[in-house]
Amino acid sequence: MPNIVCALGNHIPEEPVVSKLSGAIFEKRIIKKFIAEHGTDPVTNEPLTEDMLIDVRIPESTKVKAPSATGVPEIVRSLQDEWDAATLHIFHLRKQLQTARQELSNVLYQHDAACRVIARLTTELNAAREALATLKPKTDTHTPIHNAAPTSTVDNSQPQAGAGMTPEILEKLESKAAVLTAERKRRGRNVPEGLADVDTIKTLQTAASHTGLHSTSIPGIVSLDICPTNTNRILTGGNDKVAIVFEKESEQVIATLKGHQKKVSSVIYHPNQTTAITASPDTNIRVWNIKAGNTTHVVRAHEGPIYSISLHATGDYLLSTSTDEFWAFSDLNTGVVVCRAGDDSSAHALTTAQFHPDGLIFGTGTSDSMMKIWDLKEQQNVANFPGHTGAISAMAFSENGYYLATAAEDSTVKLWDLRKLKNFKILMLADDFKVKDLHFDNSGVYLAVAGSDVRIYHTKQWDTVKVFNDHTDLATGVRFGTNARFLASSGMDRSLKIYETSQ
Repeated sequence: MPNIVCALGNHIPEEPVVSKLSGAIFEKRIIKKFIAEHGTDPVTNEPLTEDMLIDVRIPESTKVKAPSATGVPEIVRSLQDEWDAATLHIFHLRKQLQTARQELSNVLYQHDAACRVIARLTTELNAAREALATLKPKTDTHTPIHNAAPTSTVDNSQPQAGAGMTPEILEKLESKAAVLTAERKRRGRNVPEGLADVDTIKTLQTAASHTGLHSTSIPGIVSLDICPTNTNRILTGGNDKVAIVFEKESEQVIATLKGHQKKVSSVIYHPNQTTAITASPDTNIRVWNIKAGNTTHVVRAHEGPIYSISLHATGDYLLSTSTDEFWAFSDLNTGVVVCRAGDDSSAHALTTAQFHPDGLIFGTGTSDSMMKIWDLKEQQNVANFPGHTGAISAMAFSENGYYLATAAEDSTVKLWDLRKLKNFKILMLADDFKVKDLHFDNSGVYLAVAGSDVRIYHTKQWDTVKVFNDHTDLATGVRFGTNARFLASSGMDRSLKIYETSQ
């Protein structure tokens, strides 16, 4: 111990070593530094190497507590520790700064890329909206129309053929679409004067129920329409192969239209008030003179059963769909089929059809749950709306032309935005609810659904306004009167029901 104290100047070494030359004990780190600089023993000045140093083990009991940092070596060591800590801290700070700069650079790059993508998508969205607003949808690569060749003779057992979409027909379609588009823009979002409000709709109740219009031997009214220019006149088609023209106010049958060989699956009351159009699974479409009660034309556009027809806004042309997987566009004035089309890429029976309000596009529903939108001029499928389960059973375009309602055998009604080409609302019904018909009123404010019951939705929030449970069997058709002041529905219980306000 005296040697230790002497050699280290009263300092107790932490790692003591002894010199073989002088026998003195030194602090290991200090003597190694001295040897590196001088190469001699500090006591004898004789040449000394690190190999000549011997580690000394001191029992724990002999170690003396180190004095406070008052000596020069302790102060130097403390300063060195502080310097090392400060240097390490600065290193970590610089490393964090570099990482933050790199992350910021990546975020700024991603933000710039996202802004460019958003700008591109916005441009494409605006272009799509303009295309829909002008009813000039983009063409698709689906199977083109197969225009039938003209023929000099008419075979009553085969679909009739026409010369295709002529320039005169296209001009008539485009002129009518331009007029209707201008009227819609002029009208804007203003609802018609006199439109029934929600409180009035809630007061609707069954005012009349007519069960004697069709035969009792083959019960069921399967189709319904109201004359758009005289809502006092109602047209029904039955399982009994007969169509009936009924006057609501007098409660009288105006005409009985007989000629189909099977049930009347779809009916249209023409706005001219003197013409009725009926379709049947017997593959025929009949155009009737209501006053005379006879058929003026038989349109043979299909080889399979026909379940849906729709009248063009001009009032001169008819759209029809069939299980033969074709849709047809026919001239009502001549009874000639202008053109027929099918989609070979997805060949399925067509179950529903309806023109868009402006008449340049239309929709068809298929037996494999697909809703298809077609461009009439180009005769191409321009959009598909999947998502339903089961055959499409009903469809309806809103009056403003922006929305499409569809239903299938999955107990749901789906609402589609034609500007964005996507589903924006699903009306969930009971699991066993069957939807057979959909209809918007002339303002597009209300949507009526016919099926397991009859119900009315308000299109602002899509909430249920009124439910009617008056039919004892499936409701098959539903139509609004002018300004939704009354509602008519038909059902498999053979009844035609009229709902009017009690006020």
